Amino acid sequence: MSDTPPRAKRFPLSLQQLGSTPKPGAAVAREPLKPQGHWQQAAALKARTTPPSGLGLDSAGVRQRMVQRLRMEGLTDERVLNALATVPRHEFVDTALAIQAYEDTSLPIGHGQTISKPSVVGRMIALMLAAPGAQARGDLGRVLEIGTGCGYQAALLMQVARQVVSVERLKPLHDKARGHLTGYSRVRLVWGDGMLGHAPSAPYDSIISAAGGDDIPQAWLDQLAPGGRLVAPMTAPSGRGQVLVLIDHVRDAQGSRFVRSLHEAVLFVPLKSGVM
Repeated sequence: MSDTPPRAKRFPLSLQQLGSTPKPGAAVAREPLKPQGHWQQAAALKARTTPPSGLGLDSAGVRQRMVQRLRMEGLTDERVLNALATVPRHEFVDTALAIQAYEDTSLPIGHGQTISKPSVVGRMIALMLAAPGAQARGDLGRVLEIGTGCGYQAALLMQVARQVVSVERLKPLHDKARGHLTGYSRVRLVWGDGMLGHAPSAPYDSIISAAGGDDIPQAWLDQLAPGGRLVAPMTAPSGRGQVLVLIDHVRDAQGSRFVRSLHEAVLFVPLKSGVM
């Protein structure tokens, strides 16, 4: 008989051993793997990062923060800032892009078109409100918008105008804007060639274009009321890029004339004729 003591039995372990305290020097058992750990961690992360109630995209607070940034960057017309704070931009873009709605950036809306940057839209509306006629009225009066797009700019214009007539040449965008602008009773949408304006509702106190060409179409000038102001992007005199153009229809002792001034560089989709 061997004098060697019997070796400790390792397997199988008894139920008592499974729950016992490890002996000194014994390897500590690792924490068991948890296949569900990934989704548990994801749920915990979501709980930490989900914004509190009232700070979502539907909150006026989100828009107000955008407005504060634009004010710091030089947009000072309070009527424009109030309009930007009122209209929910995220409702005018695709759901996948809604998280970017209150960044100062243009976003695609389909069919090769974009929704303009809030700062650019605000700047153009502020320029129209600075016209002598608009200052005397206190608003933009009757507005012609060229290029409805998704309808966001028309919704902003309605906040500072008496009536908005908006022309869109692309039928799918015209239909999309109609859905977005349900309830905006003073906005009239027209499917047509924006280069022709919309003569049946002329003259207009204010005209604004969301597309730029080599020059301002004559039809727009013909439909701009005396004392009215037009703002649109146009090819820069150098032939490179675009600039904002202001045209005032002046009528005084010298007669009726159009006074043109050039402003900062911009980037808009090209102005095209016809309907699709």
